[in-house]
Parts: sequence; structure tokens; C-alpha cells
Amino acid sequence: MKISVIGTGYVGLVTGVCLSEVGHEITCLDIDSRKVERLNRSESPIYEPGLEDMMKKNIDAGRLDFTDSYETAMRGRDIVIIAVGTPQADDGSAELVYLNNACRSIAETMTNDMIVVTKSTVPVGTNEHVKNEIEKHHNGSYSVEVISNPEFLREGSAIHDTFNGDRIVVGGESEQAVEKVKSIFEPFGVPIIMTDLRSAEMIKYASNAFLATKISFINQLSNLCERIGANVESVAKGMGMDKRIGDKFLNAGVGYGGSCFPKDTSALSAIAQSVDYDLTIVDSVIATNEGQQRIIVDKIKKVFPDLENKRIAVLGLAFKPNTDDMRDAPSIKVVRELVDAGAEVYAYDPIASENARTYLPGATNYMDSVEEAIDGKDFAVIMTDWKEIKEYSPEDYAKSLTNPVVFDGRNCYGLKEIENTGLEYHSIGRPTVYNK
Repeated sequence: MKISVIGTGYVGLVTGVCLSEVGHEITCLDIDSRKVERLNRSESPIYEPGLEDMMKKNIDAGRLDFTDSYETAMRGRDIVIIAVGTPQADDGSAELVYLNNACRSIAETMTNDMIVVTKSTVPVGTNEHVKNEIEKHHNGSYSVEVISNPEFLREGSAIHDTFNGDRIVVGGESEQAVEKVKSIFEPFGVPIIMTDLRSAEMIKYASNAFLATKISFINQLSNLCERIGANVESVAKGMGMDKRIGDKFLNAGVGYGGSCFPKDTSALSAIAQSVDYDLTIVDSVIATNEGQQRIIVDKIKKVFPDLENKRIAVLGLAFKPNTDDMRDAPSIKVVRELVDAGAEVYAYDPIASENARTYLPGATNYMDSVEEAIDGKDFAVIMTDWKEIKEYSPEDYAKSLTNPVVFDGRNCYGLKEIENTGLEYHSIGRPTVYNK
């Protein structure tokens, strides 16, 4: 099937490439002409394992191309997928300016009846707005059907998730349009849920809010465990063995970040407020996460009350491993507080250092390896559980640091691993290990 994808951010690019992989003819549109040139050379603007290889394969096969022209993207297409950004507005709601721009451009360039699929995360009721916007601005007598198809991709695992996901959601009011959109995703072999527009929109927000709730719950519990002498890892293991609860998203740490959970929980809260309803659980989740992101700084200041001129290694900057995404990464708040306290920060991330320069203070120093980052520093702070960092020997920290102290915001090491290493080890929700 011939399909166009509007937007080549994380969701749009992965969606377009994966649809071309199963045989569809895909044109991806982005208004940034320089970005389009890079994409047509099989150069991905985002870090996602396996993505560039799949791009090149399908470009070479003639199933995938990129353009900055709406006229080109709309020509002869029966389905167009909108995957533009919906960033968080000042009031916490989803900002729809890019979506509205896409609707108007589609309306002005469409040349036939069309199904518009909204993959962007949007507030409940937005797809009806999409249909109205396109019908209001197009010049012909063409019909438009709108389908909600929210994405559930994890950064760093997006290609795997596309072909091995738990479900694909297709929501709409036209049975014929729903069936047609369903058919484009059937080659992935993933269960497909068909529902109405508003329920499809709500499924995305409800899913992310629930996962964020699990994270904030275990993080609050970890803080309690520290105060009463329990080990949150043992507690989480015991909880997770209950099939009604499950063991996913029960890893205590410095809080969630990224492009989805912070934005979607705030947007869901704003949706509730718009209908005069207080979504108190979600509001508490947001507040808990904001506090959790600085908890590692509180731990540091208990051990080192004066951070003036302290040389600190910060290991891991991205909000999670296997991505270069710095959006709402907990490292941002931590590094800013350390720098504001007069410390010198020496940061290392395998992938995200370049993106981090946009978010972190200009005084941040960027290192090329774990070894370089910790060598001669006063102590180290772990903010992202990259495989490279998790496999780094605790004994080597003790040898390289001036003060053999590590603050681990991701619980990368088992407590037994730290014993007899000469390292003082502070983690989240677990007893501190002292090696004297």
C-alpha cells in the first residue's frame, strides 16, 4: 500500500521504516530540507539500534523515500499518518501547533479521498478536531476519515517493539476505514485492538500513566525502605512474583524521564482538569517523580556537605540506556544542582553527550570513557544504567577515585558485588555499603 508519514521524529521515522520493511511503499515528509537530505542518504538523526541498516535496505529496494514537499507526499496516497510532535505546553497540556499545521498542509495538497491516521499522542477528542480542520481547509470535495493509532514504542527497543509488541490499537468511527488501516499493520503479526476514536486516544494516556505510577510507587517505597532498614530490591522481587502485579517497572531509581511519561502524565492531568475532575493519583505520581529526580543530590550532600570545587564524575546522561534522548532526563536536574553548588562536573555517556550540551550547564566537562571520567575525581554518580557502566568493575572505582565513594541512582550493582572492594556505595532504597 502507498502510505505517507508526516514527521520524521522518533515515532514517524521508526513507523515509516518498519512499514517499508513489510512491503509498503512509504514516503516520509519533514519540512527540514537538510534533514531530508540526510535521511535520503540513510543517515538517521536519532540513535536507535538497527534503524540505519533497515533504512538503507528499504531505500535501496525503492520502498522508502523522504521529501520536504507536501505535494509530493500527498500525490496518489490513500493513507497518510501524522506523527508530528505534541510537546508539553506551559499549562501541562499537549501543544497541538504542529498537528494543526500538518492538518492544514494535508488539506491544501490532498488530491483524492483519504484516511488520516493520527499516531501522535493527542488529548481525547483531538481526532475529531483533525477531521474538522482538514475538511475546513481543503479545496476539493474529497472525503476524509480519521483513525487513532497511538504508538507504544520504547526508545532503544523500537524496532523490536514494532514487530513484537503487545498490541496495536486502531480506533475510528468508520468500519471500512478501521479495517483498511488494520490491514496495513497485519504483517507485523501483533494483536490488533479495534475500538472507537476516544477510547483509542485514552488507551495511550492510561497506559503511560499506569506505568509511571508503578515507577513512582516503587520509588516512594524505596525511600521508606531506607528509613526502616529494608531492601527495596527484595521487596520488589516479592511483589513482582505476584502475577496480578508483575515485575516490570519496579526498579527503584532517580525517577523517569524521556519524551513520554513526563509529557503524558501532565497532559492526562490537564485533560481531567478540563472536565473539572481531579486525577489525584496521577498528580501524586508527577509530584513524586519531581522529588525523586533530586534525591541523589540529597544523598551526596549528606556525605559531602560542601561541594565547592569538588571534582565529580557523572556517568550516564540519557534518560535511559540505548538512546541519546535527553528530554526530561534526571541527569539534567542533578548536574545543574551540582554545578550551582560550585562543583566541577566531568560527564560521560556512550551516546548522548552531544545532545546533552543543549540541556546541561556550559561548565560541564565531557569525557570519552568511564575511565577518563572517574580518574582522579573526588567521587562518582551513576545516572543511567548503560551496559558499559553496569559491567565496569567496582574495584576500579576504588582505585581511580580520590575518595572511593559512588552514588548509584540506578542500582547497577548488587550489594554483594561491592563488599570487600574498598568502595563506599550509596544506592536507592538499599543499605549503604561501607568498606573500611
